[in-house]
Amino acid sequence: MAKKLKKMAVLTILHDEAKGVAFKELLRLLGPDYAERSVRRWLSEMVKDGIVIQTGKKRGTHYKAASLEYLPSQDGDDLVFSEASQKSLNYVAEPIFKRDPVAYNAQWLEDYQPNINSYLSSEIKTQLFNAGSRTKEKEPAGTYARRIYDRLLIDLSYNSSRLEGNTYSLLETERLILEGEAAEGKLDEEKIMILNHKEAIRHLIDNADTLIIDTDEICTLHYLLSDGLVPAQYAGKVRDHGVRIGGSTYIPYENPKQLMHQLKVICEKAKDIQDPYEQSFFLLTHIAYLQAFFDVNKRTSRLSANIPLILKNCVPLSFNNVGKKEYSSAMIAIYELNDVNPLIDLYKYFYLKTCQSYNATIEAMRYDAIRVRYRTMRRSVMRYIIVNQLVGKEMQTYIESETEKKVGKEDQSEFIKDVQEDIQEISSQRISGMGITKQELEQWLEKLNPKKSGT
Repeated sequence: MAKKLKKMAVLTILHDEAKGVAFKELLRLLGPDYAERSVRRWLSEMVKDGIVIQTGKKRGTHYKAASLEYLPSQDGDDLVFSEASQKSLNYVAEPIFKRDPVAYNAQWLEDYQPNINSYLSSEIKTQLFNAGSRTKEKEPAGTYARRIYDRLLIDLSYNSSRLEGNTYSLLETERLILEGEAAEGKLDEEKIMILNHKEAIRHLIDNADTLIIDTDEICTLHYLLSDGLVPAQYAGKVRDHGVRIGGSTYIPYENPKQLMHQLKVICEKAKDIQDPYEQSFFLLTHIAYLQAFFDVNKRTSRLSANIPLILKNCVPLSFNNVGKKEYSSAMIAIYELNDVNPLIDLYKYFYLKTCQSYNATIEAMRYDAIRVRYRTMRRSVMRYIIVNQLVGKEMQTYIESETEKKVGKEDQSEFIKDVQEDIQEISSQRISGMGITKQELEQWLEKLNPKKSGT
């Protein structure tokens, strides 16, 4: 906490010094309790995150707080916040001691009438639908999400975790999700956070045909996202004590009965909303605002916001490229001002960018989705067969049994073909990472093809 307060003090000074400040002057303003090395590291981190702008070189280097008016994107295009958004962002950028404490506003939710009120304008909803709809004809819920299954698992797990400060890179996240390889030097909590996202996303896609927006579903998502990260008694259940929001003056409800009542109201109203994007944005906003759980509230809101999009076969909301600072500021504007405008600007801009990216993904897809999705499972089956020297009918029975237990019905025949193909092509070069020794492989090959191995 002391470190966070000190970093906030650095940002406060930079915010007050609109023209920028040299490093030595910054140290003088901070006082003797701030180590030069720490301040340099914090500045480097904030410059990298886009919170602080560095100008000049060497002795002429100056630092100033970045304006939230413009957000640079990776492709050179810029998001421009609306005038209404900028006003709120300027307010929440003020030091916390200058902002008034605010409590949960139940009337805000009460006043919202599904399909009468709308946070998103008709123009925005049409724009999002035209860019994100992937249903040319009536298809089962979750069809599109299954089509981009692995890409979605990686993107959403990575970006949602990144917004919570997780330091796994995109490549490290991909290796962890697809191959189970944890990155060295990372905290166990970071690994758990990503794997929990994987389980929550898989739950949504696997159960797309029966998904209902209700308190049970929201609590299930929270359980899957928080398991192992919060005390067991709080995973999937509303909290029974007060919480405070870092960097905000917002004070959520503390009474568990009030929290559960409001969560039910949120779900009931969300379920009645007809437009999938308004429905998505409503869940993203109000589940995070309620803060019904011990922790992991924003992660739960982000996954919940994908329910309507998965059900309607729209491009999912994976939060690609959304900046931590911008997202945090937009959420604080909701907490303290009940102003959704900054979050609308972020939602629209980055969702449209994601649609473009996913269009390219589908165009470029030339890989076997079943092979990629069940990679770990397939290797596990192969390892068991070789280590236990299974051949013939015994091997085939095992493959069919494991497939029936662990692979979706629609994927079973393709999975079995993939396993059989791997059996035909197996060699010492293909057993890396499978936990099989060359000696075990040779013994199994000799048993599988005695005549071939003896020639």
